[in-house]
Amino acid sequence: MPKIELIVEEELDSRLDAYLADNTLLSRSLIQKLIKDQRVLVNGNKSRNSYRIQPDDQIEIDYEEESQSDLKPADIPLQIVYEDDDVIVINKQRGLVVHPAPGNYDNTLVNALLFRNQELSDLNGYYRPGIVHRIDKVTSGLLVVCKNNIAHMFIAEQLQDKSCFRKYYAIVKGVVPNDEASIDAPIGRNPKNRQKMCVTDKNSKSALTDFTVLERFSDSSFLDVNLHTGRTHQIRVHLAFIHHPVLNDGLYGKADIDESGQYLHAYYLSFIHPRTKERVEFKTEIPEYMKEYLQAKGSKYGR
Repeated sequence: MPKIELIVEEELDSRLDAYLADNTLLSRSLIQKLIKDQRVLVNGNKSRNSYRIQPDDQIEIDYEEESQSDLKPADIPLQIVYEDDDVIVINKQRGLVVHPAPGNYDNTLVNALLFRNQELSDLNGYYRPGIVHRIDKVTSGLLVVCKNNIAHMFIAEQLQDKSCFRKYYAIVKGVVPNDEASIDAPIGRNPKNRQKMCVTDKNSKSALTDFTVLERFSDSSFLDVNLHTGRTHQIRVHLAFIHHPVLNDGLYGKADIDESGQYLHAYYLSFIHPRTKERVEFKTEIPEYMKEYLQAKGSKYGR
């Protein structure tokens, strides 16, 4: 198994040791020892645990990553929206983890891709082949997977310069009063819970979310949400911040329907194709779990 190599592709307010603990199968204590032993390089240079990671940082760990299981192909159905020699666009189902991580080594999108004997980029490390961006386990919708490193670098640049566009459907709690609005509020790690993000001025990054109300009900609203930045959990954090958390979001609101996760779907994805250099666009229908809720509300979108 090769050394662990990672490229930071998000703007995150995180220490080096914390970032590696979240993005490898290594414990934080082992990572700190490897950094102390100068076996972790950032952009070719030795670093410290407290180093604040930056977008495009290239991290190399002199350690052969071990886990309870090597990557195993898994026969998991995937909805392929588009595929060519460079990219695959997938409409990810709710409940599917994108890549292996501590506590979930198998049955991820990566394992499903390997079942298809897929050639994938390797810039993001052994356990994240092809993965250039992610969506949450219980968020459904579109994401692009890269088959080679040239495509990976090209798409990653667009994610950084915001020329890759993403839109979401969200059902939120409460009646949103404004037909349209922008939420411009910085997001950083929640100091009391590392699994959560929050709106904060401390150690945070700028974040901008627009939304349009598609329909209102007695106790909820159906939104079209546009991301201008790509912070972790951005939509969920911003909507909770304005007191309209995403429906059934147990982390930032309340899982008051079931344990299947928040009502959030990435329905639109657009980027410049790495080979043709032309903009491509993909769009999905409203997923069934949202349609069922909308139908129960008598919504025109539930038909």
